[in-house]
Amino acid sequence: MSKTHCAGKLRTILLSATGLATLLLSTCGVAVGVASAQTVDSATVAGSSFINQGLVGVGRISASARDKYGETLGSMSGLTFDAKSWRRSGNSYSGIMFALPDRGYNVTGTTDYRPRLNTLALTLTPYYGSAALAAGAGQQSQITMNLIDTTLLTDADGAVTTGLDPLPGSGVRAASNGLPPLPQAYNGKISLDTEGIARLADGSFYISDEYGPYIYHFSATGRMISAVQPPAALLPVRNGGLDFSSNNPAAGQPAPSPANPASGRQNNQGLEGLSLTPDKTKLAALLQSATRQDGGTGGGGATRRNTRLLIYDVSRNPDSPTPIGHYVVQLPTFQSGNKTLVAAQSEMLALTDKQFLVLSRDSNNGQGMDGTDSLYRSIDIVDVSNATNLVGTVYEDTTPVAPGGNLAASVTPASYTQFLSLNDNGQLAKFGLHNGGAQDSNLLSEKWEAIGLLPALDADRPNDFFLFVGNDNDFLTRNGYQADAPYDAGADVDTMLLVYRLTLPTYVDPLAVQPPR
Repeated sequence: MSKTHCAGKLRTILLSATGLATLLLSTCGVAVGVASAQTVDSATVAGSSFINQGLVGVGRISASARDKYGETLGSMSGLTFDAKSWRRSGNSYSGIMFALPDRGYNVTGTTDYRPRLNTLALTLTPYYGSAALAAGAGQQSQITMNLIDTTLLTDADGAVTTGLDPLPGSGVRAASNGLPPLPQAYNGKISLDTEGIARLADGSFYISDEYGPYIYHFSATGRMISAVQPPAALLPVRNGGLDFSSNNPAAGQPAPSPANPASGRQNNQGLEGLSLTPDKTKLAALLQSATRQDGGTGGGGATRRNTRLLIYDVSRNPDSPTPIGHYVVQLPTFQSGNKTLVAAQSEMLALTDKQFLVLSRDSNNGQGMDGTDSLYRSIDIVDVSNATNLVGTVYEDTTPVAPGGNLAASVTPASYTQFLSLNDNGQLAKFGLHNGGAQDSNLLSEKWEAIGLLPALDADRPNDFFLFVGNDNDFLTRNGYQADAPYDAGADVDTMLLVYRLTLPTYVDPLAVQPPR
């Protein structure tokens, strides 16, 4: 019996057969014994068991790090990989990761930060032990990330884009050359608040944003190729017309009136989640929380629970996706004192065209925030197999599917199953991290917004994958620089990756049929 195979069997019996576990430890050796002592979480969805084998690695990039253009690196609103680059050598792995920051540091409102994509060389040497690692340089060194390149995102004509809030009312570039009306800032640049990313086989990218909320197709060199406008139900409308402003005007620029859209996505609650299915034929996008007409609010109120999941067929033409799915996802709720709040989602990942990992979380708790104790940060499983498909129905227009937050009786939402809590202090403590308690550099930051999967490349456990979870540090550093100006955010919040080993019975490595790596 190989050590890897022994570890796999031990994980399934550990919680119920301590004596047998001890016997297996002596048979398999120390490495396997340590690995098997981790907490095992599981969830059953549609008859399949999904297993969380635990946190196996942590990595950091300094908050003050700069990108290729000498500007603050920022963090990850989304991440993806060059799957073909992923290699295993013994117990170590290496590959290429793409990290997507959002619209830049908010000084007074938004700034003329140029949206971009960072390419990093990634290594992982997982730690499968149960004991807490000794404090010091090695405690959070299982992952390394080194910047290779930074790619600016441009419009279809090659002009740089901006993170500036679109101008209220008139901040709409007219439809042309196959592109829909686009969000536009006061300086004439296309406005992007990039959030989700998915990489196509040819090296190009789909990127979703909050302003539209749109899905853009960019070439591998960062030039806009096309844009997907979602159903009217998601488009922000003020005063009877399209208005992309998110009420975050730059210094000296006007705020929208009214502050909130009458219908469509809520301010700063756009298409946070974006993913291609493993076979690259379907594209899924998930709104952060409910639309305005479905009870969406600017806070965490329980009425904003019913959000929208869109699925497109991109197999024939990546620049003209065919809508094939539109579902309601009911986001999780949690108690904060005497209030019931909604954990809005920050990212998604397609396991199949029916099942998705979804990262939902609370707000305002974490490093650099007023609160330290997060009440909900979890990667959960959504399944639309039995949900009502809204494609072609009145709910694709501005007819509410959940008026006041109450879902229409005729509509069945997707199933939602809690799976992996990022706030598990038992797992975090092994690497010196914590949720709640002291306000220090080892307190988890507020925003975790990026997830990605890579195979464990374990022949004995072909359904095992590494789940990478990245934070969005909001460019918080005491030594920042962007848009031709230095800044001091009052705190240093590092870019971080957490890595978990999971067993995912329904997910297939996109490159499983390729030659061994």
